[in-house]
Amino acid sequence: MSFFAQLHQFSDFALLILRLALGTVFIVHGTHKRGLWKMQPSAQMPAGLLTKLRILSIVEPAGGLGVLFGFLTQLAALGLVIVMLGAIQFLITKVHRKFTGDNSAGWEFEFMLLIVALALAILGGGKYALDRAVFGL
Repeated sequence: MSFFAQLHQFSDFALLILRLALGTVFIVHGTHKRGLWKMQPSAQMPAGLLTKLRILSIVEPAGGLGVLFGFLTQLAALGLVIVMLGAIQFLITKVHRKFTGDNSAGWEFEFMLLIVALALAILGGGKYALDRAVFGL
């Protein structure tokens, strides 16, 4: 059992890995939405949905950068939690996806992103975050 107790010494490294992974996912997914700024509302993309997606094209990369570099980590992660709660709510109520799909995507990926963001919002960025250097956290 002492092996597992010794793993705790790597918790700051584990937080770094979580931050890098989560930040990368949100930066990539958010920057893919940049093309929406050129689109016009249509029957497939109503103005309200287009506006929300345009906001996400800013919020997702900004939160991703904050988490990635560990700057205002808990605030950035909390913002990403809110984004993921909205994404899951949309997938359940509008797209009618189940948690896992037989031959289609479910919302398990979004749920995992939500949980990782929630963990970072609670735990903070760790020793290797800019928060420590800037704010002493």
